Formats: sequence, structure tokens, C-alpha cells
Amino acid sequence: MRAILSVVIGVSLCTATLARADGSAADGANLFKHKCGSCHSTEAGKNRVGPSLAGVVGRKAASIQTYSYSEAMRSSGLTWDAASLDSYLANPRNKVHGTKMTFVGLPQAKDRADIIAYLRTLK
Repeated sequence: MRAILSVVIGVSLCTATLARADGSAADGANLFKHKCGSCHSTEAGKNRVGPSLAGVVGRKAASIQTYSYSEAMRSSGLTWDAASLDSYLANPRNKVHGTKMTFVGLPQAKDRADIIAYLRTLK
């Protein structure tokens, strides 16, 4: 019984890791529209309440000159890759204490993977 349980847990962990790594950009676009789009633009140079997220993957945090970031974000030292985006989207205030982003986060790993896949498409 323990052996079977170990296999099931192992397969579940591998599946969860794959879900984070291989999100759906199409699903992410829909989630972005409903969860992020009211505060963030996908158009380069167009900030809203939050900064534009065009080209965010690979970009250093707080690097858009025309947006007023919190001191916490400016001093975070983050570069937005899949791992940092995943942990930030899970709980922004836990990842960057003092961020002015009021969004509470996305608890589902698949949702975060989908949004990250979508963000990768933005140039």
C-alpha cells in the first residue's frame, strides 16, 4: 500500500511541475483579461494602475522608467523569469513585502502557469 501511495504522490508531483512549466498561452490570455487586464496593459509604453507587462519576461523588476514603482519593488532585485513570476503571482505581498500591488494572488499552479505562458508571448 505504501509503495502505491509513493508512486501516486510521485506522479502527482511530476504532473504539478509539468503544469507549471507548460501552461496554455490561450488560457492565460483569458485569465489575464479577467484577473490582470484592468490594472495592466499588454501594450508597450502604456501603463495603467500597474505597469505595462509587454516584454515582462526576462525584464528586471521596476525597470520601466515611466512607471512609479514602490520602494519595495525597486529594491527587490528580481528579474521576471518563470520561477519569480510564479512565486510572485502566487502571493505578491509575500514575495515582495511592501509592494503596492493589491492583488491577493493566484493559488492554482495551473492558472499561474497559463498566465506566465501568455506573458511569454508579449513583446
